[in-house]
Amino acid sequence: MATECQAWLNDNLVENNPLSSSLLSSDDEKVETLNIDNEINGNWITATSSTIHEARVKAKAKRRLRKNSSRDSGRGDSLSDNGESLRAVLVPPTSPKGKLLDRKSRSGKGRGLLKKGGAGGKGVWGSPGEVYDLEEIDVKDPNYDEDQENCVYETVVLPLDEGVFEKTVTPIVQEYFEHGDTNEVAELLSELNLGEMKSDVPMLAVSLALEAKASHRELTSRLLTDLCGKLLSTADVEKSFDRLLRELPELVLDTPGAPQLVGQFIARAVGDKILSRDYIESYKGKVDCDHARAALDRAAVLLKMSKGGLWGIGGGQRPVKQLIKEINLLLKEYLLSGDVAEAERCLQELEVPHFYHEFIYEAVVMVLESTGETTFKMVLQLLKFLWESSVITVDQMRRGFERVYMEIPEINIDVPHAYSVLEQFVEQSFNAGVINKKLRDLCPCRGRKRFVSEGDGGRLKLESY
Repeated sequence: MATECQAWLNDNLVENNPLSSSLLSSDDEKVETLNIDNEINGNWITATSSTIHEARVKAKAKRRLRKNSSRDSGRGDSLSDNGESLRAVLVPPTSPKGKLLDRKSRSGKGRGLLKKGGAGGKGVWGSPGEVYDLEEIDVKDPNYDEDQENCVYETVVLPLDEGVFEKTVTPIVQEYFEHGDTNEVAELLSELNLGEMKSDVPMLAVSLALEAKASHRELTSRLLTDLCGKLLSTADVEKSFDRLLRELPELVLDTPGAPQLVGQFIARAVGDKILSRDYIESYKGKVDCDHARAALDRAAVLLKMSKGGLWGIGGGQRPVKQLIKEINLLLKEYLLSGDVAEAERCLQELEVPHFYHEFIYEAVVMVLESTGETTFKMVLQLLKFLWESSVITVDQMRRGFERVYMEIPEINIDVPHAYSVLEQFVEQSFNAGVINKKLRDLCPCRGRKRFVSEGDGGRLKLESY
């Protein structure tokens, strides 16, 4: 029996019996301890000591990467199991500009303030509110130059030549004709470096005024008076008029009345004391040009006649009573001469196209107050001429007749037959094409009671005429 049991134990040996651990020798314990020490991160490594050291270094590096992954996620490199560098997938940062542009500290330390107090980075000129003082000159600087300390830097404006002068000053003068502010012109001219072209300013202004209206000539005379002493001298004004007298033959080609107008400018300049009284006397016996002689003679005559303004007040700057007076004088002069072209010229010289309705009103009232047919026909002829020449517009014609319609009751007090004459004149004006049918139908008529005829039984009939 004992022999059979021993044979069975020899055929079925038991491995790794925990009961035999207490019977192991000291050598077996060293082997088991070595096997336990070879376990790293849950993995059993059966290799040499150098291989185990490398595995421990890699495991330490992995733990370090996992520790910083929360801050550096989305960028940086990671190590594979074999120790090779792998590029991680970039994760978009929460900041719109990205963490690379974030000026906060990345070390995880500090209070989270901006770097350098917000004064660092590209395109930043210092912290907000910082004021830079003047930089002191360093004498030890190799680029230092003693002459730079006494340098004065100024903006240099080049003097204008003849071509640029005309293109620059002409718009200034033309704009002055619209606003009439001499101070603005003086300010604009002072910003230019006129140089030797300063004496050409009066000549250019007068040349432009020759082709303009009488009100613009008055503004030109005022401009020369205000500029003299500020920007121009008396010598500049005299030099300018000398050149005007020499170029009168060319100016006459564009403006036939240039000699008379230049003479008026000379007389006005002498009256405003920007030309000396000896200026005209200095030309006696020295003028060969007929146009220049006519201009000087015109100036001498005007200085003897009056000492005031020679151009008058232009346009709507005149009082209404004065305009009405001039319109009545114009109509009376026309009734004496019968020249419609001259009447048109005088009307346009008033420079009040917005006030032409007063001309229509005064003309119609003059017809109502007249006794003969001559005034009736001449005024109708004048209105027809002005209408056909487009001097008087539809609006001004309508407003003039409507004013007469509104005031006919008062006019009828002084002129008993005003209604009948007005009705006839309106009808003739409509036939001549001066007014339209609508304006003709608005003409008022006065009704009166009268007996139809004898034998009608005393019946009354309303009739208008």
